[in-house]
Parts: sequence; C-alpha cells; structure tokens
Amino acid sequence: LQSQDERYAFIAEWYDPNASLFRRYELLYYPKDSSIEMYDVKNRRMFLRRTKYESLHLEDLYVGSKVTVFSRHLTIVDYGNLYTSRKLGSRKERTLALIKPDGMRKIGELFDIIINAGLTITKAKMMLLSRKEAADFYADYRAKPFYQELLQLIMSGPILAMELLGDDAVSKWRAIMGPANPTETESDTLDSISESFGHCGLRDAAHGPDSVASAAKELELFFPSSGGRGPVSSAKFTNCTCCIIKPHAVNEGLAGKIIKAILKEGFEISALQMFNMERTNVEEFYEIYKGVVPEYLEMVSELCSGPCIAMEIRQFDPSKVFRDFCGPSDP
Repeated sequence: LQSQDERYAFIAEWYDPNASLFRRYELLYYPKDSSIEMYDVKNRRMFLRRTKYESLHLEDLYVGSKVTVFSRHLTIVDYGNLYTSRKLGSRKERTLALIKPDGMRKIGELFDIIINAGLTITKAKMMLLSRKEAADFYADYRAKPFYQELLQLIMSGPILAMELLGDDAVSKWRAIMGPANPTETESDTLDSISESFGHCGLRDAAHGPDSVASAAKELELFFPSSGGRGPVSSAKFTNCTCCIIKPHAVNEGLAGKIIKAILKEGFEISALQMFNMERTNVEEFYEIYKGVVPEYLEMVSELCSGPCIAMEIRQFDPSKVFRDFCGPSDP
C-alpha cells in the first residue's frame, strides 16, 4: 500500500532557450494522488508547489526519460535520493535493439513485440552504415571466417537502431530475439524473432548485446553521448513526403500498428527517427496553420507533449496518395 506521503525524487534539467543554459530542478512525484512538486536547485527556492498532474505517471520517470510538465520539456538526469534509486533504478537497464536489413520489412511487428514485452523505446533511428562503422560494430568478430559476410549483410541496406529501457532489458531483449539458429526441437523459440522473421545462419533479423557493458558500448556507436550524429540517416529526399506518429499514438503503443498499415498499403518507409520536439520548433513546423485553424494551440501542445516518430514515406506522387491514405484530420 502506498502511504499518503510516499514520494519519489528525481533530478530534472530544462534547457532555457532565452538564457541559453540548462536549469536544474528537483522533481518530486507523489503516486498517491499523481501530484508533483518542483524545486529550483541553483536558486534554492520552490518553483512549483505541489499540484495534481495526472498526465504524468511513475512509469514515465526514469533516468534518461523526457517528460513534459506544463509545456516545459524536462530530461530526467538522475534520481534525487537513495530511496528512489533503490526502489526504481535497481533493475532498469538500457540495451541496443538492432534490426538488420533482412528484418526491416517487419519493423511494425517488431515495434509491437517490444512494446508488448514491457520495454520502452527511448531512441530510434534508421541508418546506413559505412564500412568503417560496420567494422567497428563487428570488431570482436574479425578473426571469424564469416566476418566479411557479416559486414556485407549489415551494409546491404538500412538498419533500425533502437535504445530500449526496462527491467532486465538486456536479457529480456535477448530472450525475445531467440537463438541465431533455432532448431525444430527448441519449442521455446517458436515465437522468437529469429524463428518468426529471420532466416538461416547469419540472417537472423535482429541483434542485441549480451551484457550491460556491451550494451553501453554498442549504444555509443549508434547514439553518441558526445552529441555526435552517429551513422548517417537512410533518408533519400526524393519522391517522398513526411509522416509523423504523434506523441499520443506513441504513448498508447500504436506505432507498430501504424507502421504495419503503411507498409501493407505499399508505401516505402525510407527513413525513421524518434524525436522530442521543443515548443518553439513545433510552432515553426505548424506556422502555416497559425491563425487559420482554431485548433492551432492544441496541435502545438500535442506535438511537443512527448516523443514522436518522424518517417520519410516514398511512393509515386507521395504527398497526395499518402494524404488520401491517412484520411481527414477530424474523421
């Protein structure tokens, strides 16, 4: 049972565009009534008195997550006390989920599998690897006889790199993938990714590191903590249009369903990336609607309320055909 005063503490950062600096807050969350409180760490003063905020949930709060509090985008950078760290952070792990070129035709299904397993996708990007990047990724396999084949396979088309977060994420993702070469006698692999979407040998559709240390190392290759871009996007910028899966759909676990519908209709998803957009960027993106549609402010608030997924969609006359496929904005 949760006591009335039970609370969890987090350290959150917000980038102030006017002052061009990061401001740090202690964010307190009270699960009993879904209320929050914020304290300005530098100025040592109350920033937000305890108030109910039902759109924020305890599962949204973990180190590395991005949350929105009254239109202010906060990044959780640490736990605020030992109690919160022990209670919430003891089993939380990050791992890399890499969908190889031979598994890209099933990314919608793979999104669903990941979400249904209780893992959170915190980063996602479709990429193309150079030979050097592929060699760095497979550095531990240089002495293997199949090393060159590994390089050719990973460079044969776009890949989808994702950062997954969850309890025991490393082992959970490895279990979901299954063995690289499942056999008919391994009944526990029948629903695995390698069995359902992979092929024999090296064409096993997906990759996942085998330890927390390996996960940290591999994530750094695709999502550099230094702020670098990592491998290039797979975007082609020809015969294309933009599709955005909005935050409410991402949070409701509908991304996989939407992606499957797009691919089933014959469209090509040639690029994909998960973003958290600042309000100023959203206002610029929606500028054409300002003063034109009465829902403008609601549209802006929605798009900056959480992570969205932007995709490059390709087909003949994509803008018209894809808009017809999407249907009216208010069905």
